[in-house]
Amino acid sequence: YHARPDLTAQRFVADPYGPPGARMYRTGDLAHWTTAGVLEYLGRADDQVKLRGFRIELGEVEAALGALPGVRQAVVLLREDQPGRPLLVGYLVADRGSGGPLDSAALRAALARTLPDYLVPAVLVELDAFPLSPNGKVDRAALPAPVATATDERPLDGTAATLAALFGEVLGRAPAGGDDSFFAIGGDSISSIQLVSRARAAGLAL
Repeated sequence: YHARPDLTAQRFVADPYGPPGARMYRTGDLAHWTTAGVLEYLGRADDQVKLRGFRIELGEVEAALGALPGVRQAVVLLREDQPGRPLLVGYLVADRGSGGPLDSAALRAALARTLPDYLVPAVLVELDAFPLSPNGKVDRAALPAPVATATDERPLDGTAATLAALFGEVLGRAPAGGDDSFFAIGGDSISSIQLVSRARAAGLAL
C-alpha cells in the first residue's frame, strides 16, 4: 500500500507454506472448506464492501460523515432494497443544538471535497436516534430503508417534467424534483446509460 507501511505489514503476512521471505495477502474474506472439498465464502471479517468494482471501508466514510459540523453520530451501509441497484446510504443523528434538519445536499458536497465520488453516500437519512441492539450497539439491520421523495414540490412541465419522470422510472422512486441531481438521488454511470436510452425514446437527446 503506497505510503502505508502499517497497512502493508498488516495485510501482507509471512507465508508459512512458501520459501523464506514469501508473503500471503490477507484479503479480509471469511471462508471454509466443506466436507465435499468446496471452498465456501462466508462474508467479510471487517466492514469492507464492494460497490461498482470499488472496495469501500465503511468505517472511513462513517468517520468523514461524523466529522462534519452538526453531525453527532454517523453510520454507513451498503443497501440493495431494489435488486441490482446497490446504494451507499449514510445515516446520521444531528447535534441537539444544531437547530433544524441538516442539509443533505450540503453534507454530500462537503464529503465530496475530501472523499472520492464512489465513497460519498448516494442518500443521507437523518434520524432522531439510532436503533440499538440488546447489548447497546447500533442495530444496523433495523435502520430504515431510505424513502424516495421529491425535494422540490414545484410543478414541472415540458422537458423538465419528462426528465423528472424518467429519473423516477430509472431509479425506481418517486418522480424527481426540479432541483434534484440524478447522481445525488442514486444514479450512477450504469443507470445513466438507461436514462439516456429512455430519454432518446422520449425525443430528448442527452
